[in-house]
Amino acid sequence: MGLGFLSLSLSRLGLWAFVAILLISLFKLLHLLLRRQKLARALDSFPGPPTHWLFGHAHEIQQTGSLDKVVSWAHQFPHAHSLWLGQFIGFLNIYEPDYAKAVYSRGDPKAPDVYDFFLQWIGRGLLVLDGPKWFQHRKLLTPGFHYDVLKPYVAVFADSTHAMLDKWEKKAREDRSFDIFCDVGHMALDSLMKCTFGKGHSGLDHRDNEYHQAVSKLTLLMQQRIDSFYYHNDFIYWLTPHGRQFLKACQTAHNHTDEVIRKRKEALQNEKEQEKIQQRRHLDFLDILLGARDESGITLSDSDLRAEVDTFMFEGHDTTTSGISWFLYCMALYPEHQERCRDEVREILGDKDSFQWDDLGKMTYLTMCIKETFRLYPPVPQVYRQLNKPVTFVDGRSLPEGSLISLHIYALHRNSSVWPDPEVFDPLRFSPENVTGRHPYAFMPFSAGPRNCIGQQFAMNEMKVVTALCLLRFEFSLDPSRLPIKMPQLVLRSKNGIHLHLKPLGSRSEK
Repeated sequence: MGLGFLSLSLSRLGLWAFVAILLISLFKLLHLLLRRQKLARALDSFPGPPTHWLFGHAHEIQQTGSLDKVVSWAHQFPHAHSLWLGQFIGFLNIYEPDYAKAVYSRGDPKAPDVYDFFLQWIGRGLLVLDGPKWFQHRKLLTPGFHYDVLKPYVAVFADSTHAMLDKWEKKAREDRSFDIFCDVGHMALDSLMKCTFGKGHSGLDHRDNEYHQAVSKLTLLMQQRIDSFYYHNDFIYWLTPHGRQFLKACQTAHNHTDEVIRKRKEALQNEKEQEKIQQRRHLDFLDILLGARDESGITLSDSDLRAEVDTFMFEGHDTTTSGISWFLYCMALYPEHQERCRDEVREILGDKDSFQWDDLGKMTYLTMCIKETFRLYPPVPQVYRQLNKPVTFVDGRSLPEGSLISLHIYALHRNSSVWPDPEVFDPLRFSPENVTGRHPYAFMPFSAGPRNCIGQQFAMNEMKVVTALCLLRFEFSLDPSRLPIKMPQLVLRSKNGIHLHLKPLGSRSEK
């Protein structure tokens, strides 16, 4: 009788559990349907391309060639069109300067439907924060990108670049093209670790290498999750092998950052260690964060410190990797611009052994070529916002609070009403006389407005140092049999890598 009663109780318990799961699922489905109805109603005024009954535009967005597909849509639907990722997430996809200004001149938060995927790794740092806490963090972090802090990083960038170029010297002897993207990525991450954690010129230890590998793995896993429609559900994703790998890599990265923060805090309590920190050639990003205080003397908590460090590492290495790699591809594609940049760099370096901070401002033609590369190959091709208040655009159409916005930077930079012959590589578009009068929201490689990229000067300095040193050491040319295939991910990559031929120049370079 006891067993019968227990069996009956378990059956009832199972029934109640089934009913509870069913009710929760129905509630979730109802919520999604109501949300979809609200988003669809908001997008009624913005017709768009046909959608798949289940995936919306997701498959077309993920396919190779999707970037040019969006450009063709931009010609078909001026200013903006609706864009659906599945049946329940609908964005207004914009690519016109006045539309961009209407949204990005404000401080609307990032769209959680996309950026919540990042939280497990980078936490609530500057990238995803909103409201007063975002403003507080932005204010506390701004001194970390002052030019006095950035000056010593020139030597750090050069150090990591030389290690990469020495590796390329060996590869170049094989007299065949090779993919530069991975090597540039390793160099960019190495530089960032030195600038963030204060690692010297002696290389990275075992724990640092584990962290290095974890960050690389996390970037790939995060992109894989965004691309895989069925991975968007948290419950499903964390049960998969990829989800478990992501959590394991997160733990490795967090353990490393927590340990560095703990040791640095202990050092700051020791007078001799404080003196050593002050005597270092440069303060690293973590030094700046630990010393940051607002008017009330409030500092960042340990969880905030880790979030900002992880955010800086995430945002700072893949974007720079993309920018440098596509720049070198453009130089190989347009040898006349490559030679002009090289001549400028040689003239600036003169008889000196190394670049100085003041040299970066003299690299005018190189800078114009970098910007033109950003226009044609923006490292971040698409960014997202969620409106915290209604917006009305210049043509009278409007969107209510809560609507989702996708700014398609790749299509914006090819808007023929702003950029004549947009597919032509023309650095002189960024000469002073041509920049004057151009719409301020026509060129947005680092976003724009109050939520623009806080590290854009850091990134531009690194781009200048790395590319200048590359041009001094090698001549770059294309491999016609392995031309890159653009692929939009977290950053703009190439599906088959970026394969270039490198010819050592044999001239004195910065050592």
